[in-house]
Amino acid sequence: MARVLVVEDEPTMRELVSARLKAAGHQIVAAENGAAAVEVVSRRGAPDVAVLDIGLPDTDGYTLLASLRDAAGTKHFGAVFLSGELEQAAIDRGHGMGAIYLTKPFIASALLKAIEQAIEPAQADDGW
Repeated sequence: MARVLVVEDEPTMRELVSARLKAAGHQIVAAENGAAAVEVVSRRGAPDVAVLDIGLPDTDGYTLLASLRDAAGTKHFGAVFLSGELEQAAIDRGHGMGAIYLTKPFIASALLKAIEQAIEPAQADDGW
């Protein structure tokens, strides 16, 4: 299964997303903000997929995705934006970054399908 980085500032939502993905067999690392997420990727390398909230306290999900890809030294890991933002411009911006965009509240089966669609071939084993 995939190595998934979950970045969500709301603890209950972070735990729910992580639990759903773990139950499906994915390996999860969760972060509560952008700085913590960049630290994880700097130490561990690129995940197979990042699940990102758009509205984080220290950055927005779009900027964070670019920072994570830079920190990992790659532009090629999958991303799923999971956000309460429903405006078409936000959705289009996410798609423009090569990400799948889901809205909150989410349906677990839709999230699992999005993860599968976003998975790129795994990077070399880097300790995830």
